[in-house]
Order: sequence, then structure tokens, then C-alpha cells
Amino acid sequence: MERKMNPESGLDLNAYIKEKKLRIDEAIDRYLPGEEESPGELFKAMRYSLFAGGKRIRPILCLAAAEAVGTSVSSDCLLPVACALEYIHTYSLIHDDLPAMDNDDYRRGKPTSHKVFGDALAILAGDALLTEAFELMTRTDFHTGLAPEILLRVIREIAAAAGAFGMVGGQVEDLRAEGKPGNLDTLNRIHNRKTGAMIVVSLRAGAILSGGSEQAVSALTDYGHKIGLVFQIADDILNVEGDRTVLGKSTGSDASRGKMTFPLLMGLEPSRQKAFALVEEALRDLDGFDNRATPLRLMARYFVERRL
Repeated sequence: MERKMNPESGLDLNAYIKEKKLRIDEAIDRYLPGEEESPGELFKAMRYSLFAGGKRIRPILCLAAAEAVGTSVSSDCLLPVACALEYIHTYSLIHDDLPAMDNDDYRRGKPTSHKVFGDALAILAGDALLTEAFELMTRTDFHTGLAPEILLRVIREIAAAAGAFGMVGGQVEDLRAEGKPGNLDTLNRIHNRKTGAMIVVSLRAGAILSGGSEQAVSALTDYGHKIGLVFQIADDILNVEGDRTVLGKSTGSDASRGKMTFPLLMGLEPSRQKAFALVEEALRDLDGFDNRATPLRLMARYFVERRL
């Protein structure tokens, strides 16, 4: 990871991400039972994928959004929701990698869950992570200081973002579009659901739980839609020209499966330019925030500068 510095704020984004990732990893380790619990093989498979080197982008966005609105609650109260977002994201990766879906052998530089544990246990590990996410978010003993109605609103939004009208629905549309002529409207709709929905709700969750105004939540929502597309465009480009040993997953798979992608519809260079333009738009969405939103500003640039 490159070291990104903002000369105005002096914030070291690399250090910021590292510190947040450490807190999230420690919390996940506390929350999730170990292999000594029964069934041990299930918890082993869940932990294998959770601790396979993920960047924790979604939980970090949740915590950064809380900081941006000036959190009125302890950050410890936000950790269960932040970790639940990572559970959901990891479950989706396990299932996406399965032979019936994207059929990938590597994720984050390691063999995918089904290659290590078999299809059946990989499916069950994903099922368990999704279920545990909601168990974790409803643990009221972890959420002292949060109003129940606010927590309920956030849980409902996360369920919607992860489900048929969000991530899962986007995955279905993505599979259905394979090998067929595409257009940018369809592609944007797919990725606003498949990738963008969980990024947007991560930001919204942090802001809502921290007492952010509706205006602030709306601005962060707009920001999230843009960086969600940036994230996906970068993935599409790297699938064409990235190095598998650097990315930790297979490249060239989109073309082999006939997937609808930004480079396919727009070309590589126009796709890059679209990503950079979206970052500038996302930064304008943060104009109403003070320097507490600096991590979000730097992360928008990080997505495009590091990945492209």
C-alpha cells in the first residue's frame, strides 16, 4: 500500500487504515467463536475467510462516517455494526467464488474457501456469517448508549442493502447479463446494487448511529454512490491488466465469462477517466464537512490512485 499524505491535514492514510483495521480485527476475534466451539470445522472455515487479509473497507467507512458527522456515541458501540458489515461482505465473497458463481480459485492471495473446505462447508460458512452478522447487530449488551429505534433503522437498511433489492439482486443481474450485449445504464444499475449498496449503507450506518443530520446522511449517501462505482470500475480494469500475484485473485476472468464491464463497454482509458471524474464529484459531496471528513476525502483518492 502506498503512503498517502494530505499536506493540509497531515493525516497519514496508511496509518489511519492500519489503526482502524487492527481495532476491527481485534473485535471480530472477540465476537466470533473459535475452533474449540462446536462445530469446530464451521468456525474454522468462517475465520479462514474473515482473516484471509481483507482490507476492511466497509467497516472503516462506517467508522470514518461516524467521525465525519462528529460522533455522539462511543466508537466501541459502533464496532458490532462495523464488524457485521465485514461478516456480510465476507459471506458474499465466499459464495461469489463458488463454482456455480464466479468459480474462482484464489481470493486475497489464498485458496478460496471451497478449495480448502469443499463446496458444502463453504456455503454453510457463508450462511453462518450472514446470520451471525444480524445476531451481532442485535446484541444490546454491545450497544449501550444507542437508541433502539436508531439501531433498528440501521439494521433494516443493512438488510435491504444486502438482499434482493441490493447486493444479492445485483449479483443475479450480473449473472443474467453474462454473454449478452450490454449498455451503461444496465451496468450502472447492476453495480449500484452489487457493489455500491453495501458501501453506501456502511457510510449511512456510521452517520445515522452517530446522530448525523439528514442532510449529512444524504451527502454521505451521494458520496458513497460515487465511490462505489469507482471501486467497481477499478476492479474491472484490474481484471483486465492487473497482476494476479499483486491482486491476490485471478485476472482475465471477466472476459472469459463474457461479463459486462466498464472496459468492455467504454474502453480502458475512458473507464479510468470516468473513475477519476467520479472521485472529484464524490469530494464535492463532502464540501459541507469539516476536517473530520479528511479520512473520507483521502479514501476516495486512495481507491482511484492505488487501484488504477
